[in-house]
Amino acid sequence: MSRIAESELILNSRGAIYHLDLRPEELAGTVITVGDPDRVKEFSKYFDHIEVQQQHREFVTHTGTIGGKRLTVLSSGIGPDNIDIVMNELDALVNIDFETRQVKENLTALNIIRVGTSGSLQGDIGVDEFVASTHGLGIDNLLNFYLHERNDEEAQLLQSFITHTQVKVDPYITGAAPSLLKHFAQGFHQGITVTCPGFYGPQGRVLRLGISNPNLIDRLTDFSFGQHRITNFEMETSAIYGLGKLLGHHCLALNAIVANRVKKEFSKDGKAAVENLIKTFLSTFVQHF
Repeated sequence: MSRIAESELILNSRGAIYHLDLRPEELAGTVITVGDPDRVKEFSKYFDHIEVQQQHREFVTHTGTIGGKRLTVLSSGIGPDNIDIVMNELDALVNIDFETRQVKENLTALNIIRVGTSGSLQGDIGVDEFVASTHGLGIDNLLNFYLHERNDEEAQLLQSFITHTQVKVDPYITGAAPSLLKHFAQGFHQGITVTCPGFYGPQGRVLRLGISNPNLIDRLTDFSFGQHRITNFEMETSAIYGLGKLLGHHCLALNAIVANRVKKEFSKDGKAAVENLIKTFLSTFVQHF
């Protein structure tokens, strides 16, 4: 196996990976990603014990135990560019030997679960409700920098999506890990989550700038392919799913709906909705993981 150069795998003075500032032993086998650094402590306040607390830039990490099970909560920041850092560095922590700088012979699969917020694209999915993403459909272009293949069904769905929505990108789609998704059926809507490369124009918001696809929201809402429909959109899921699949990890995204873009409503207490989602996830984690 070839050695990975110092310029490609960057380690700091304490032997931790550069952006996340974590060493392999500081990471649990199940990792929760949250966008907001302040949300990490909203998870870890429920831990029985916190063994690791690290912060570098927007990446805050707490690793501890709850119900006798080890768990890492990590803030990713916003957007697919940050997810590119997070997913590659999480994988490096478990699948690259930092001493030899070589890929390990026996690879480890992490459970990586996004717990965040998003906007609903369906009138029947109201604010403060939850969505578990069956698929992440990316209009952010990140996965196109990596070698990946589409099966026939994915290719047909994406071509139908391009024709219907008139998006001027090369989209990609990846499914959730069935082993994780099965635990989040009751109390959750399920459907395709679209991941955008921005919050305003890419999500059809107009402040002072005109946008190139003013009918985007309606087209996303109306899209269907077989039994699949688009339930929501945000800025991370497709990148997590796409890179996770390529790297061999099990991924899922759970979102609290804070905005309904069809009804033009916004949650009156988004913080409470996220708190409910955190408690729902942790209860499931202790019982089933």
